[in-house]
Amino acid sequence: MELRSRIPSGPIEQKWDKHRFEMKLVNPANKRKFTVIVVGTGLAGGSAAATLSELGYNVLCFSFHDSPRRAHSIAAQGGINAAKNYQNDGDSIYRLFYDTVKGGDFRAREGNVYRLAQISVNIIDQCVAQGVPFAREYGGLLANRSFGGAQVSRTFYARGQTGQQLLLGAYQALEKEISRGGVRMFTHTEVLDIVLVDGKARGIVTRDLRSGAIEAHAADAVVLATGGYANAFYLSTNAKNSNATAIWRAHKRGAAFANPCFTQIHPTCIPVSGDYQSKLTLMSESLRNDGRVWVPKKPGDKRRPNEIPEAERDYYLERKYPSFGNLSPRDIASRAAKEVCDEGRGVGETGRGVYLDFADAIHRLGMQKIRERYGNLFEMYQRITDENPYEVPMRIYPAAHYTMGGLWVDYNLMSTIPGLHVLGEANFSDHGANRLGASALMQGLADGYFIIPYTIGDYLASAKLAPVSADRPEFRDAVAGVTQTEHRLLGVKGKRTVDSFHRELGTILWEDCGMARNATGLRRALGRIPELREEFWRNVTVPGTGAELNQSLEKAGRVADFLEFAELMCIDALHREESCGGHFREEFQTPDGEAQRDDARFAYAAAWEFCGVGNSPVLHKEPLAFEYVPLSQRSYK
Repeated sequence: MELRSRIPSGPIEQKWDKHRFEMKLVNPANKRKFTVIVVGTGLAGGSAAATLSELGYNVLCFSFHDSPRRAHSIAAQGGINAAKNYQNDGDSIYRLFYDTVKGGDFRAREGNVYRLAQISVNIIDQCVAQGVPFAREYGGLLANRSFGGAQVSRTFYARGQTGQQLLLGAYQALEKEISRGGVRMFTHTEVLDIVLVDGKARGIVTRDLRSGAIEAHAADAVVLATGGYANAFYLSTNAKNSNATAIWRAHKRGAAFANPCFTQIHPTCIPVSGDYQSKLTLMSESLRNDGRVWVPKKPGDKRRPNEIPEAERDYYLERKYPSFGNLSPRDIASRAAKEVCDEGRGVGETGRGVYLDFADAIHRLGMQKIRERYGNLFEMYQRITDENPYEVPMRIYPAAHYTMGGLWVDYNLMSTIPGLHVLGEANFSDHGANRLGASALMQGLADGYFIIPYTIGDYLASAKLAPVSADRPEFRDAVAGVTQTEHRLLGVKGKRTVDSFHRELGTILWEDCGMARNATGLRRALGRIPELREEFWRNVTVPGTGAELNQSLEKAGRVADFLEFAELMCIDALHREESCGGHFREEFQTPDGEAQRDDARFAYAAAWEFCGVGNSPVLHKEPLAFEYVPLSQRSYK
């Protein structure tokens, strides 16, 4: 396996423009001769499918939801970054580039990140033209707020439902193309394998979730935009159906998996309240614009928050990181919350929580202004906890949220399988070891609207692709493999439910490969995960049949993949003997408890090659060079 990043030469400000000029084009009349499969209809997949169809390609688009607009992008709350500098506060494309490289703790490619910052300004124009109802100032100008890891206000938002509004924009564009006939939409359809012909991605194998029918679909290129793998932890902020099956099965077909240990624990989530929970709820990072994070100074203080005087409160983020305060990056804010809870100063019944207090902001701005900014978030919090955040502080605690790792891609967003392109959270490309808030929506739309339409054309114009159909032996073999796995799952007829295995796996990962990791815990996890996987295939129960709607069967396949993927995640975390961003190895920290990188040994992207279940994967390294943002110890103090 060879890693060729294909980053263009020349000054960083000119790389993308130069590359766009040098890429080969497909004649408009020839575009209709090509078929592209797009898997996923979130911001990356939906925008890609719509844009490719508008260009003239035939698009087959797949979603396991009943409608494209059910994609998990709809759950994003706080906003989308763009270097517009509308606030005249010192922002620029270069500053967004700098903040993102630094925020990712110097573990992302400079070329990719600069391109993302460049494109960010176009995204806002695109979405405004679509009618996305961004918040506006009194005079009608677009409003901005701040997010973690930045000292400027560059985040555009639509109250606390930005993802929903952006997705509706992409969805409208997609539906227009479906109506026109450029996109053929397959809903209730899950992708279970990638088909290779002569070493190139030429199709997929799917299961109709209503009828159980397993089918093959052929194309000239495949685009995966299926999201991340945070649900490996069982309890996460992701929708319950979010999974890693598509990218994991692509990995098993030969796509390198990069930096799987780079997982983001979001600092502002509603705390776990009991063993009965099946997921966790995000409270937008935007709340930290006006909310102040604190805990009691005295361990074990069980007084109500309004009974604790100001002098006995520790606003620990403001104390430790005065330059950024409550808007410190997510990895830093999460570890700081864990630290104070480990000291016995956590709040709530479990002691695993900190306060997010809006009393000062309500006093300063008035309740109406806070309601305008965060009303739907406050309402959601009150419905879940039965506590009124206008009157008492929110209780929050970190939870698994986003994954910076993913399938390795080059500058053109193509994986190590020719013809297999990967967009959004499913790839590893832009965020390094820690994503800054409001950058996921930015990356998804940049990849879908503004990058893949150029780069996939270059691939199609360059590759000599013979016509293929789904009746070739490669497709029949892939269908047979998927069918065999389904029969195997249904045939175990054991005693334990799929959810019980998933919950146990999540506990292992949270305890030993979560917010903090160490060699002892990771080795323990690497001993327990194969044992759990062996028991799964011996003792899982999957009721029903494959020829019907069977959600237990759907979950079983996804959990089987998580049980394989989790091992790679821990292998990657054990091999990376440094702390960077969301990967915090307790053995490698500065005297004041911050992440300590080892740039001499680990300034690279770790891309893993699959060598069989239970066999050691092969590590390939893509060195990372930092020419424009010099390597330095990250500090937000």
